[in-house]
Amino acid sequence: MAIHSPLYKQVAEKIKKDIFALKLKKDEAIPSENKLVEKYQVSRVTIRQAIKLLVEEGILYSIRGSGTYVKTGKIEQDIYRLQGFTEEMIYLNKQPANEILDFSMQEPTGKVRETLQLEDGEKVFFIRRLRLADGEPLILEETYMPVSLFPDLSVEVMTRSKYAYVEKKGYRIKERQGEIFPLLPDEQLKQTLKLEEGELVLFMDLWAYFENDTIFEYTKLYFRSEKYTFKFTSKRI
Repeated sequence: MAIHSPLYKQVAEKIKKDIFALKLKKDEAIPSENKLVEKYQVSRVTIRQAIKLLVEEGILYSIRGSGTYVKTGKIEQDIYRLQGFTEEMIYLNKQPANEILDFSMQEPTGKVRETLQLEDGEKVFFIRRLRLADGEPLILEETYMPVSLFPDLSVEVMTRSKYAYVEKKGYRIKERQGEIFPLLPDEQLKQTLKLEEGELVLFMDLWAYFENDTIFEYTKLYFRSEKYTFKFTSKRI
């Protein structure tokens, strides 16, 4: 969060973090206006502006004479912000964890070879891992990374932050690109993510670049649609 952002926006971010930290559920009331004023040490006007912003974002809703309630317990992911899962969960005061379901070295398929721009004979590491927050499964991740770039990649490394490992090796991550669309899960995906009956997944197909435009990963992500929402800001040119 930028230091120069308006105070009410800073407070709105704090309220949002506390909603996740306290694990408030949909339709559960947030503290009263007086308690929020006391907690965040700001004026009543600032609290009202912050709540108004969160209502506009679809995080909260207010009922006149009753109070303000949680509208959604979903995690917001800004598609324009390149942030790893571990960083995101720590920001939300959640305990991240990675369960490695598969780790192997293999010959890439045509799609993987084309995406990673590999030469014939080059191999990749394939990693399937379940991303959890406070013990709850949120994302299934399937990643392909060139062995030539990461010869020391291991199961132990992938139980932690992938991007922290990449940057520790001296690489500078520039950006990632991809596409998102809803997907009807098969039985295996339902069991892995512990999906509720009728719940869809949000599927993201992405690839990431270094500063020198080398593509270093190709990843498929399966997000629980009941837990995630994606946001973006568009400006008229």
